Amino acid sequence: MTEPAQIGLLLHHRRAQAVEQAADLAEWLVGEGHHLRIPNADAEIAGLETYGVDEDRFGEGLDVLVSLGGDGSILRAVELSSEFEVPLLGVNYGELGYLAAIEPADARSAISTFLEGDYEVETRMMLQATIDPRDGSEPVVHHALNEIVLERTASSNTIRLLVWIDGARFHTYPADGLIVATPTGSTAYALSARGPIVAATHRALLLTPVSPHMLFDRSLLLEPESELALEVQGHRPAALSVDGRKVGTLADGATVRCTASPRTVRLVLNGPRRFHDVLKAKFGLSDR
Repeated sequence: MTEPAQIGLLLHHRRAQAVEQAADLAEWLVGEGHHLRIPNADAEIAGLETYGVDEDRFGEGLDVLVSLGGDGSILRAVELSSEFEVPLLGVNYGELGYLAAIEPADARSAISTFLEGDYEVETRMMLQATIDPRDGSEPVVHHALNEIVLERTASSNTIRLLVWIDGARFHTYPADGLIVATPTGSTAYALSARGPIVAATHRALLLTPVSPHMLFDRSLLLEPESELALEVQGHRPAALSVDGRKVGTLADGATVRCTASPRTVRLVLNGPRRFHDVLKAKFGLSDR
């Protein structure tokens, strides 16, 4: 038997099969002598309250975090554990599976292989967003795997966002919003805004406008060392989202500075995984 490991487990709350597999994996892992930790909400749903912990105590010290769900569950896992750079093993119960790469039938073998030390990890860059509200309050820092988004609120029309690149004024965008994405995020919201697809292990900052009211509507692919600053201009506020989570509303003069994060995400693979093969599978592409 391998040495006892600290294993985190989280699950999609509305996927009955994920809940069932969580109970099965918990019984197996504990029976093998490993230590299990589950966020309280997940533990209650799966009937595993014995292993439940508060979310702020969940990530630290884990050897691996097993996510049973889709890509959204992986984003939640990143939120709870990226500070500690815990390897993430994603079991796919979603539709796309860009991030959750392991099929449910392979979960046990993939976990066993990881615990035996025979595994591959794919490292993905993250974004760091520093919010300066310009109202005298302290700046707030967020980290994202996919994207940072500033966009119009439900009650407003087009907003105006001034973009600075490496401290130099670039342009003011009248638009529904702006997306700053990682290569991983290029196949998420940025893709629906007609941004380019970038190989997931690349390092770059991707700026994509959402419904811009201007002739220049192209995405910008920038070096990973770049700093992008998005400044809200005018009386219309902008809603800020981090990996799909609404985190606040910014008023005139507030700025979000986006850089490559010092954090990374380490995705555990179940064998080699070529990015163009993933694209072919997800988009139903043919080589004919």
